[in-house]
This record gives sequence, C-alpha cells and structure tokens, in this order.
Amino acid sequence: MALLIAGPTASGKSAIALALARRLDGVVINADSMQVYRDLRILSARPSLEDEAMAPHRLYGHVDGAVNYSVGQWLTDMAAALDAVRANGRTAIVVGGTGLYFMALTRGLSPMPAVPAQVREAVRRAAAGEAAPALHARLHAVDPLMAAKLRPSDPQRILRALEIFAATGRSLASFQAERSAPLLARGTWRGVFLAPDRVALRETINKRFDAMMNDDALHEVTALKARGLDPALPVMRAHGVPHLLAHLGGVLSREEAMTRAKDDTRAYARRQHTFARHQLPEFLAMTPQAALHAAARAASVAAFADLSA
Repeated sequence: MALLIAGPTASGKSAIALALARRLDGVVINADSMQVYRDLRILSARPSLEDEAMAPHRLYGHVDGAVNYSVGQWLTDMAAALDAVRANGRTAIVVGGTGLYFMALTRGLSPMPAVPAQVREAVRRAAAGEAAPALHARLHAVDPLMAAKLRPSDPQRILRALEIFAATGRSLASFQAERSAPLLARGTWRGVFLAPDRVALRETINKRFDAMMNDDALHEVTALKARGLDPALPVMRAHGVPHLLAHLGGVLSREEAMTRAKDDTRAYARRQHTFARHQLPEFLAMTPQAALHAAARAASVAAFADLSA
C-alpha cells in the first residue's frame, strides 16, 4: 500500500516522509511540480543531499528548467518509479504540494490534445499585455463552460484554455471529462493532508525564505537568469523567482523582492488548503505534530493513518 502525503508549502512534508521512509523501508517519491527541476534546489526546498542519503528519493531534480514539464510527463515518470518500488518490495511514500499531481495519480488524467506551436504563439501574441480579467472575459466569450471553472486572476490556466479552444474548437472542460485509469486504484493507497496552524505556517514561510536567501537563493536565480529561458516556463514562475529576477534587473530592492516573494508563497499556501478541502476529500487532515508522532510508532502505512486519526 502506498502512502500519499500532501500539504501546504513549508508544512514539514519532507521531514515526515523521510521519517516514514526510514521506519517503513520506503522510497520517497516527489509530487511537487517545482521540485522536479534541477535548477531550483534551494528555492523549491528540495530535500538536502544529507536527507537523500538517508533514504531513496525519486523524481527530484531530474528535469531541466528548459522543459515545460507536465502532469502527464510526471505520471509517466511516476509509473516507472512505482514499478521499481514494487519490484523491490518497498513502500512508496509520495509527498508534495501539487494537488493536481495527486488527483491525476488517484483518479486518472484527462487526455490533452497537442497544441501546435504556431497556435500557441498566436494566442500568446494576442494576449500580450492584457490583464488576467480581460483574458478571462475573452475566454468567457468563446468557452463559457471553462471560464466558469477558472479564477479571473489565473492567467496561465486561462491562456491554456484559450490555446486548447484555438487548436481544437472544443472546450478544455470537455477534455477534462475524459479520464484514464489511475495509477493507484482505490484501496491501494492512504492519503494524509498536513494542516498546520495558519498563523504558525505564515511565520514558518517567512523564516524559511529568509533562510533560503542566506543559503544563496539569489545566486540560484542569477544562474537561471543567465540561461535566457522563456519567462513563460514553469521554472521561471516558481515562488520567489519572478521577484528576485526583478531585483536583479534593478526593478525591486532586495527587501521588496523578499517581501513580495513571501506574500506570494503565503497566498499559495492558502490556495493549497482550499484545493485540498474541495478536491482531496479522501485525504485525512492532521497536524504535522500528530503526523511526526505517528511516524515514530507506525509499523505500516495503514497503522500510520490509524495512529494519526
């Protein structure tokens, strides 16, 4: 049986996953869309080299930042990782903060059509300079069903929906209704969602970003900038990256860049809570403290979930 550990950023997921991996002879498998990138060890809070030496870790830092890595690619990589774990008789411990990854893993993935490069470029040229609400209004005019599913403040997903409609003439929602079989069927996994105190989490996020800056996160972003990558790539939108790039470009002071990065990360943590409440109802909510206590005593995945209840 696999164990899935979700939770907001900075909630202590990696530490609990490592404790359980050592306790249950497990393999920690990444389910965070930013921790896949090798360019962002510091800013994505990937497990340290010391942690990786204590238990096997998979799907961390295995993707180049120039790749527009998708949930479909992650599922392909995850299938191979799960096969290897099962072949070795070990326990899969899947941990991360990307709710869409967990949904795809346990419910299947909607097949998405390929969008020709020229279509994508045409949509993005037409959208250049437009604010997110204006893009949302444009989507509503051609695809009201999908527009109703998206926040007017989410330009990336709105652009994706516009690209799909431009390429196929169909609503993105119609593709989402078609799902493949999940990699983990019902009854083969247990899921937990770490729910720390909100006030304490905000303080943890602030302190962690300060620690990242002290750990040379700015050098990491400087190296990323030197690559000259497309700013629309996921790695260029990771929390902290746009603000630190603005600082390197002389647009923001160091202090202002840090403040905005912290604000952005705290807002993301709130969205992760909301997503889990509405989209991951099968996941048992628990405090990180309860999870650590249960991890120290668990003899199996089921026992961990029972001890944490």
